[in-house]
Amino acid sequence: MAFSPFRRSASAAGSQRLYRLVDRQCAPHPVLDDHFESMDAAWEAALSWWEEQACAVEQPIEIGIEVSTPRGDWRTLRYPGGWPGLMH
Repeated sequence: MAFSPFRRSASAAGSQRLYRLVDRQCAPHPVLDDHFESMDAAWEAALSWWEEQACAVEQPIEIGIEVSTPRGDWRTLRYPGGWPGLMH
């Protein structure tokens, strides 16, 4: 198993969940790679960035959301591209 600085901080944080945005390959998003305290905060950042890129919000957004697990892994909550931008 590879060393992950996130694993240690997730364990120290206890049950606090963090959220992150992923690209269409479900890898950490190359521009929006950050941790968010809620799914809503992550989605707001994704939607704002998507709109700035002059993309139509009616099109599926190729950004997904993952949540941290107590073991420090990530679990996908929303897959990229499956839902239009204005849906929450």
